[in-house]
Amino acid sequence: MSKHMTLSERKDIEILLKEGRSFKEIGKSIGKDCTTISKEIRYRLVERKSGAWGQVYNACVLRFGCKKSLMCNNHDCARTKCKFCGMCNSFCNSFTEDKCKKLDKPPYVCNGCNQLKKCTLRKKIYFAKDAQDEYEYVRSEARTGIAITEGELNHLDQLLTPLLKNGQSIHHICINNSDNIMYSEKTLYNYIDSGHITARNIDLPRKVKYRPRKTGGLIHKVDRKCRIGRTYDDFKSYMEDNNHPLVVQMDSVIGRSGGKVLLTLHFVKAEFMLAFLRNANDSQSVIDVFDEFNERLGIDLFKRLFPVLLGDNGSEFSNPDAIECDYTTGELRTNVFYCDPLAPFQKGSAEKNHEEIRRVLPKGTSFDNLIQKDINLMMDNINSYSRPTLNDRTPYEMFQFLFGEEAIKKLGSTLIPSKDICLKPSLLKI
Repeated sequence: MSKHMTLSERKDIEILLKEGRSFKEIGKSIGKDCTTISKEIRYRLVERKSGAWGQVYNACVLRFGCKKSLMCNNHDCARTKCKFCGMCNSFCNSFTEDKCKKLDKPPYVCNGCNQLKKCTLRKKIYFAKDAQDEYEYVRSEARTGIAITEGELNHLDQLLTPLLKNGQSIHHICINNSDNIMYSEKTLYNYIDSGHITARNIDLPRKVKYRPRKTGGLIHKVDRKCRIGRTYDDFKSYMEDNNHPLVVQMDSVIGRSGGKVLLTLHFVKAEFMLAFLRNANDSQSVIDVFDEFNERLGIDLFKRLFPVLLGDNGSEFSNPDAIECDYTTGELRTNVFYCDPLAPFQKGSAEKNHEEIRRVLPKGTSFDNLIQKDINLMMDNINSYSRPTLNDRTPYEMFQFLFGEEAIKKLGSTLIPSKDICLKPSLLKI
């Protein structure tokens, strides 16, 4: 019997959950232990902020008796009370989330709940297709990348590159440096082919004579165990235990494949975003950005601006220890967490704001001819653009309100007059 659960078995779990079956009954039906079923459901469930039939999402404990209206100052709003609006929980300062206590005990999900069609709270659902997609992603990720740290890679590079540039072959180098090189010849060829070594294929005596094989590029994760203690569930627990500190979502925006990329830092509450041009999409370039921030802002202001960082599972964020700690003193300066695989909606605020960047830099546009001054100009225009979700204020104004004039000046951001704002490629003369 296979140790891995199949899509068919996951569909059976979804069906049996709707029928209200226990973990023991489900396990007996598909031939799995009940603890396996419990882990599968808890690890693969999906959270949804969805309303009920004819009702919008509203998870406030005061939702039934609340009489507030026009909190968004939109006098054209047809709703008599804000509790009937999907944005109510975002605007209201009195919002306290009401959580269903049934989700704290088996089956931990809303599948089969007789109140599902009436409930407007945050829901946890087990979907067989989503569970299978996440399983396949995690399985694939575990088999990709290279099992070597950046320090080990640099040491290998310093040893290999001079010898290769002198015309020596991989085989010759391995035979005569067997005590220093603990990798197979095939592995070394792969590292060179993927660009992880300074030497290139042109430096190999015979490699350039052969037609290249069609293979996927290697993904280098600095720390393959970086997600331990930093998952999205850990993030939610940390937020609850620390009175919900401000969150900065980090992501990358790709230009031409293999060319320059952007690192974006999105301050969720203010909808304020910074972007930084990097020559390559590697972890060191991300670390350099935060180290530069540390020097410019000072450790106290850095901690205030970046208490929590939430990123995806990209290899550029796979060295969390170097991001979290001051490189000179080792002092903890922030806390890094990761979204679940295949769950970009968990940092949806940053993904949404990327749409504004794509208005200026459409997909497929190369960033290679841009400089940081161009990126700063683009972000100043985006941050000076009024948002309905901020009650028609700009992200610049909201950030200034939250952190003060000194902080926004140290970040180098400038408010653009509303009449001068341009969000088209012509802004950067592309």
